[in-house]
Amino acid sequence: MFIDIPSELEATLIAFPLPTRKLDGAFLATSTMERYRTQLTATPRFEETAATLRHALTEDGGGYAVLRLGNLAKVLGTDDDRFLRLATAFAAEVAVPFSPFPRWPLWKDIGVKVEKDPYKSSGIGYNAFHMDLVNATLPPDYTTLLCVRPDPLGGGLSILSDAHAAVARLSEVSRALLAEPAYHYGTFFDLFSVGEEYKPFPVLDGSDPGEGFVRFTAKMLERSELGQAHADAARELAEELVRGQVSFMLQPGDYLIVNQRRFLHGREALHSGQETVPVSERRLLLQLFLRVKVGDGSAA
Repeated sequence: MFIDIPSELEATLIAFPLPTRKLDGAFLATSTMERYRTQLTATPRFEETAATLRHALTEDGGGYAVLRLGNLAKVLGTDDDRFLRLATAFAAEVAVPFSPFPRWPLWKDIGVKVEKDPYKSSGIGYNAFHMDLVNATLPPDYTTLLCVRPDPLGGGLSILSDAHAAVARLSEVSRALLAEPAYHYGTFFDLFSVGEEYKPFPVLDGSDPGEGFVRFTAKMLERSELGQAHADAARELAEELVRGQVSFMLQPGDYLIVNQRRFLHGREALHSGQETVPVSERRLLLQLFLRVKVGDGSAA
């Protein structure tokens, strides 16, 4: 699931002048995506790399990939908009980039704030398995994280788990309980293009086994009023997700893309001592969401 950029493609992309991104509402404009694709398909081995990326995200047994853009980041700098245009162009080969948050740009910073809830994405604690925007009727099909800086103290491993494989290991009784709309989590306001608030929601959406979203966040176990049976079923799923997890450390320039219909993601706790690290040197990721085009079943 780790995809290296061929050296001849890297060499071309380093000097490649992609146009500035334009948005159409919350979404990357079709005209921008078309220009990116037209220009990049002329570069050596781009189409091969993009096909490998799509295959890793959508074929049986797949559901996430890490595109290794570290050499490009090293030469261009992660704070250079040329680098973000290249990352956006690769994302656009998978689905349509968009921002559900009107107060944020297309790419949203996820830094480290020692004073915040430690279990949030910007906190320093263990961020348990979840899908993003779990309580939206139309959550993003993909969530993506671009590593600018890992934790300099060595913590914060990314964790992923095959949600459908975990569900398949549950008892029939637990699966039936998880299919009932009994779960709550999160607030819902000031959002674009993610449908309506889903409250309460089922963890399993009624799709055929192995398909559809597994609407799960471990935080709902503590912050929802659940009956004992529904809570036990969700805890059983949480345990199976941990049992099947994979973990790895994102390096500068690594671009993690997660198919939310297949995998859930999270993060191990950052290393102790974050308050001693200057803000400008703390772990920093950039997040971007993707929506599959209507009629394109590539996320399924």
